[in-house]
Amino acid sequence: MFFLLTINTQAQTDVAVTDEELGKYATAMDSVNELTLELMDSITLMVKNTTVVNAARYNDLSKIVNDENKLAEAKATPEEIAFVKSVADYKSKGTSEINAAFQSLAKDYVGAATFNKVKKALAADAELKGKYDSLMEELKKDNVRTVE
Repeated sequence: MFFLLTINTQAQTDVAVTDEELGKYATAMDSVNELTLELMDSITLMVKNTTVVNAARYNDLSKIVNDENKLAEAKATPEEIAFVKSVADYKSKGTSEINAAFQSLAKDYVGAATFNKVKKALAADAELKGKYDSLMEELKKDNVRTVE
């Protein structure tokens, strides 16, 4: 029994997350969240400000933009198709940039080993998760939304 207790204590020590590690992880995740919101806001503004399609039509066409038969059934114009595809390209490029930023933050700012340690600890430790959630709420306060 004592042997198992010793192993368990050692395992907990190995994954102990410092406040600094948690702070860096939270800052990295907040940055990625903010980039994602900025991309979503940009796409929303693109759709809002176009005269080619209204938002409802855009939403319908974006679901079928790669299906010629469904586009024909929906009587999509070449201009509508071009706009929807341009937004999809913009979203794809933005998503790639966010993924690159995420990888860079995880590897270069937080550190790959630390990032994985914190991520694993958050899944296993409710108290740490609560602390993380509080940090994220605090960090979120300075995030600026351009579209509501």
